[in-house]
Amino acid sequence: MMILEEFDSSLSAVINPDMVVEKIENFPDVTVACFSEKLFKKMLAFFADAKEIASHHSSSGWKSVYEVTYKDERFAFYHAYLGEPACVNQYEDLIAMGSKCLILLGNCGVLDKNIQDCGIIIPTKAIRDEGCSYHYAPASDTIDINLKYTDLFKEVLAELNYPWVEGTTWTTDACYRETRDKVNRRKEQGAICVEMECAGMQALCNFRGTDFFQFFYAGDNLDHSAWDPRSLSGGVRLDDKAKIVLLAFELGLKIKKSKQA
Repeated sequence: MMILEEFDSSLSAVINPDMVVEKIENFPDVTVACFSEKLFKKMLAFFADAKEIASHHSSSGWKSVYEVTYKDERFAFYHAYLGEPACVNQYEDLIAMGSKCLILLGNCGVLDKNIQDCGIIIPTKAIRDEGCSYHYAPASDTIDINLKYTDLFKEVLAELNYPWVEGTTWTTDACYRETRDKVNRRKEQGAICVEMECAGMQALCNFRGTDFFQFFYAGDNLDHSAWDPRSLSGGVRLDDKAKIVLLAFELGLKIKKSKQA
């Protein structure tokens, strides 16, 4: 048996998140996170009432978790680590703190040149070309993504006149190993975009029994004879990306309302 097929369903590990972080009373019922540091800082300045409610520590340093108010509703908001293992470990700690629902958004590369720069992508399935998800779910080639809230998010997009596409994403650990042959093979498998966290984050949230929704805004184009970075840089089209972050908070409002009904 291959090592990646050694899935262990035990909820107890040698080191558990509640051993290293403390539960926070009255943690906001919906959490929003993004990957871009420049975008996160811009949004933090937008929320004039932002206050730190927790901090997450790793050997890379500290990242604060904030409580912000959007249209009179409380949300947790934090800057997610790039790369699946760090992103998963970070949210493990936030779950132990009290987070029960995460809306995660970030950039992705496109494998279909017809997807416009900064266009909205809703993943429905992730190709598991990474390692972390195999510690949270039995081995398989793919994992279903966005098991809840897709219809609510489509309502947000329709109300605000945002077009979108949906389809399979390719989650990989190695962005410098996206060879032309691999790109073509993933396209044949139905992938329309590529990123580094989605499969593991869905597997984590399934394993811990927490709600999860992720969407992307399109960045660099790999469906070209030469790599086209487009708006990949964190500082490019920052105002447009800030509006996209607010889509996550609009979804959060709908999630809150659906839970109250």
